[in-house]
Amino acid sequence: MDDTDPWLVRWLPLLAECAGADPVLELGCGDGRDSATLAAAGLRVEAIELSARAADAARERRLAGVRVHNQDFRAPFPLAEGQRIGVVLASLSLHYFEWAQTLELVERIHALLRPGGVLLCRLNSVNDRHYGGRGPGRADEDNLYLVDGAPKRFFERGTVQRLFARGWRIAQLEELSFDRYEHPKVAWEALLRRD
Repeated sequence: MDDTDPWLVRWLPLLAECAGADPVLELGCGDGRDSATLAAAGLRVEAIELSARAADAARERRLAGVRVHNQDFRAPFPLAEGQRIGVVLASLSLHYFEWAQTLELVERIHALLRPGGVLLCRLNSVNDRHYGGRGPGRADEDNLYLVDGAPKRFFERGTVQRLFARGWRIAQLEELSFDRYEHPKVAWEALLRRD
């Protein structure tokens, strides 16, 4: 487990309870840091990563019970047709899209979860000044900026609440600063329950 950002540790008992025998679907696994934490807790993981380089790094960890899929997670999820699961994890991965695409993705996650299932996510905060929050290059939508040439959304509390207004119960929503990169990162940590 990587100690520089141990954010998942406090959530592991809940995630294990909600996942049951089903895998956790991880959207945007990067190099597999969070996948490793989940695997160490005995959870199976279906991890999706767009970057081929990051997906290869995640595979090189050779984590038991973790399958890494190199694909865009807007494509069909790598689960059996009609399968419903208890946990989706999306740490710093839902912020790259226009609002309509983000809403569509959240609806797909909702449809995938069984009733009472959880989405645990972290979303960029507008106060994340080191990594583009309130930065230059504003695009057409509120708090969607071009950061290093790519769109990146930054959320206010109200935006998070609006994103999860239909079919979700916000069990926890907290703005946190954490050390994972060169400078402190500020993000919303949200636990959502499917109604």
